Amino acid sequence: MTVIIMVVKVGVVAMILFGLPLPLTWLERKVAGHIQARLGPFRVGPHGVLQPFADMIKLLLKEDIVPDKADKFLFKIAPLIAMVPAFLVFVAIPIGDKWTIPFINKDITFYVSDMNVGVIYILAIAGLGIYGMIFGGWASNSKYALLGGLRSSAQMISYEVALSFAAVGVVMMSNSLSLVDIVKSQSGGFWNWNFFYLPVGPVWFFIFLIAASAEINRIPFDLPEDEGTLSSGFHTEYSGMRFAFFMLAEYVAMVTVSVLAVVFYLGGWNPPVDIPYIPDSILPFYGIGWFVAKSVVFIYLFMWVRFTLPRYRYDQLMTIGWKILIPVCLGAILVTGVMRI
Repeated sequence: MTVIIMVVKVGVVAMILFGLPLPLTWLERKVAGHIQARLGPFRVGPHGVLQPFADMIKLLLKEDIVPDKADKFLFKIAPLIAMVPAFLVFVAIPIGDKWTIPFINKDITFYVSDMNVGVIYILAIAGLGIYGMIFGGWASNSKYALLGGLRSSAQMISYEVALSFAAVGVVMMSNSLSLVDIVKSQSGGFWNWNFFYLPVGPVWFFIFLIAASAEINRIPFDLPEDEGTLSSGFHTEYSGMRFAFFMLAEYVAMVTVSVLAVVFYLGGWNPPVDIPYIPDSILPFYGIGWFVAKSVVFIYLFMWVRFTLPRYRYDQLMTIGWKILIPVCLGAILVTGVMRI
């Protein structure tokens, strides 16, 4: 029975993640349209809701072009290397507490695995996706793609340090490496959330958001795929489904960062204020509703920033990572340690 439940969980998570780009691409294009004083997708279906399906069919039917002098094996496998780690991260992410199934009295949890080193697992797995960009850029035999791959590797090295420090700050505040324990340590009301662990909580939160934005190549940190100078960067030579895999990895990574921000700093599935008299049979789903609502706010924030801010120059990108974020992280680590003592 335990194995069956685990297989079902993995299947449900995989289906949700594969389906996420459809509503998210529509939402992002709508957000872009309204920010730029236009309508966005409007013709395919009511208010353009079927536009993502049309795009998916187009990508499925487009020819899969492999450059003549490319390293064909690496070129073909690079999108998968970028996509798979983005999915594997969700093995350790909890979206709700346990629920007792009525009549059969069987407890199920709304996460695949509660790892006692969940934070380390997420940092380790998430860092592997960069190899897909590097391999794709190098194997394409294109100067634009190669420069995009080099930029992505340098950017990852620079901001992975600050991101890891932000995770260390969360571990110090919650006293656990388990994501489930981190969420449970923030129960009891919004004043117990790590964001309100003053004065360092907001500092860690903004460090995490900035570093994570750079890790997932979102504007203003999307230098590896800078359309202005690199055509499309590391995926310049990709078409069809392989291009779709890179886009899928990017959207799943954005969702990953959003749910991690909720888990680390905003109490996970815990509501801002505990409401008594909620039946135990629906309490876990009430928590899942709060988790999804908080995550959607972050997803919208990333879309809003994309169409509001210009991208940084490359020297500015490196300056922010090495000369600003890392010194601030070291100071925050010291203050957090003193507070814990």
